[in-house]
Amino acid sequence: MTIIVIVVVLIAALFYGVYHLLNKAKPLGEFCQVKGPSGVLNLEIEQAQIAATIAAVATRRKLPDRAVEIAYVTAIQESKLLNLPYGDRDSVGVFQQRPSQGWGTVKQLQDPVYATQKFFAALVKVKRYQKLPLHEAAQAVQRSADGSAYAAHEEDAKILAAAFTGRVPKGVHCWYPIADQPPAPQPAKARKELVRALGDLGAASGDGTRIDASSERRGWLIAAWSVANARRYSLRQVSYAGVTWKSDSGHDGWLADGKAVAGRVDLA
Repeated sequence: MTIIVIVVVLIAALFYGVYHLLNKAKPLGEFCQVKGPSGVLNLEIEQAQIAATIAAVATRRKLPDRAVEIAYVTAIQESKLLNLPYGDRDSVGVFQQRPSQGWGTVKQLQDPVYATQKFFAALVKVKRYQKLPLHEAAQAVQRSADGSAYAAHEEDAKILAAAFTGRVPKGVHCWYPIADQPPAPQPAKARKELVRALGDLGAASGDGTRIDASSERRGWLIAAWSVANARRYSLRQVSYAGVTWKSDSGHDGWLADGKAVAGRVDLA
C-alpha cells in the first residue's frame, strides 16, 4: 500500500512539473497575436504590418470601421495580407492591383500606404458601400472573377479591424527572436513612416520617442502600429495608458507599467 501511495505521489509530481514547464515555455518563432471581441488571430509580422497600415490610412481618411473590414477581406483574399511582387497577369501588391488598369505603377502599388489609399479612394465611390455585405463591397472595387470568395474572411476582418483601429485596447502584441547585439532603436524613423499612413501626429519629441494621442482609441491605434513595426525599427518597448509591451518578452503581451501615461505613446 505504501509503495502505491509513493508511486501515485511521484506521478502527480511529474505531471505537475510538466504542466508548469509547458505553461512557462515561450512560444517559438515569430508572430503577432490579434485579439478582438469575437476571437483571436495569429499573424506573421509582415501581415500585422500591412494590417496596421490599412487601419492607419483609413483613420487618416476618417473612414468607418466598415471600410476597414472591407479592405481586410479584400487583402486577405488577394494576397493573404502580404505585399506580393507578383500576381495574376500584371497584378502586384497587397490588393493585387494592376498597373494596366490605371491603379498606378508597379513601384507605387508595392507601397502599402499608396495601395491602401488607392483602394479606399475607389471604395468611397461605391454607392452606399457601408450598407452592402462586405464581399459585395469588395467586389465592387476589385471586380474579381469570383467575388463570393471575399465572404470567407469576414470574421477575421472584424477581429483585425477591432484591434488595429484601436477600438479594442491591448489588441495586438508580437514576439520574435532578439539578436545578441540588436541595432539601436529608431523611433524617429518609425514616427516618420507612421505619419505617411496616419497623417499629422501633432507635437512630439525631437527624437520621435513620444507621440501624442488625441483620443484613447487613436492612442491604441498608434500603439498597435508601433508594436507591429517594432522589429522593423528595432523598438525595445512601446508604452501607453498604464501598460508596456517589451520586445524581449513580447509573448507576455501588455504588462502593467505605472510610468506609461494616457494621452501619449512612448517608444524606446
